[in-house]
Amino acid sequence: MPGKIRRASRLSRLLFFALVLAAAYGCVEPKILRVADKRELKPTELLKEIGERDIVFVGEVHNRKSHHEAQLEIIKALYSNGGQLAIGVEMFRKENQTALDKWVSGELGESEFSEIYHRNWGLPWSQYREIFVFAREKRIPLVALNISRHVIRQVVKDGFASLTPEQLSGLPPGIECKVDETYEEFIKDALGEHAGEMSFKNFCEAQMVWDNVMAHNAIEFLDSNPGKTLVILAGSGHSWKRGIPSQVDRLSGYSFSVILPESDRVEADKIDTKDADYVITGWFF
Repeated sequence: MPGKIRRASRLSRLLFFALVLAAAYGCVEPKILRVADKRELKPTELLKEIGERDIVFVGEVHNRKSHHEAQLEIIKALYSNGGQLAIGVEMFRKENQTALDKWVSGELGESEFSEIYHRNWGLPWSQYREIFVFAREKRIPLVALNISRHVIRQVVKDGFASLTPEQLSGLPPGIECKVDETYEEFIKDALGEHAGEMSFKNFCEAQMVWDNVMAHNAIEFLDSNPGKTLVILAGSGHSWKRGIPSQVDRLSGYSFSVILPESDRVEADKIDTKDADYVITGWFF
């Protein structure tokens, strides 16, 4: 009987996963497309395919609430499916890992924790609150992935070569502005109106530092916590296979899947397996 109850609970969770995705995406039935063959998957199929991965990247456009709701539902479904989870967050810098640990353990109240969140991230707490609350309720470890703003600003201003030996000691080896044409165009687009104010090479190096450090911090966590599945929540530009995933591949042997929400930059009919493994499509608000 307990086994039947657990199976019924998982089925209920998966059904809820589908329904909440529909509500989050403002449409009757959002689609989860497997990029390799553009086939629509049921939530059960998606979970079966991603459940054995070491890392699951779930991208976002930072200010889209629907993207965070979809991220939460994927986390809940993986958790209910028996996954031993941790959640890696771009929103926190590594030096604030202790605050994440205290939040999950219940040592920090919401008011105090949200203040720390705001020192790390510029978007409203309400955008991410439910994800952090769920992690706390279920004692799911939260992993700070980001790097000091000072380091990124320094690289943007003066280049990677300006970093001191002490700063370099916290970075993985082999960081350089070496990207394919598609990622180069993305970086140029991100540079945008600031192109006349800063060097493209410096800006590219800063992007590579970002991607490499978040990959390095994810790998470091998994090395210390074998058997965990790390769900990484980061902007779609970082979660894109050319971003953090490519550096995970360069620096380790960990397996991963990349799920991106459809957006202005991510069009389901134009991306291929060099970009992502799955796309969630739907109407956005």
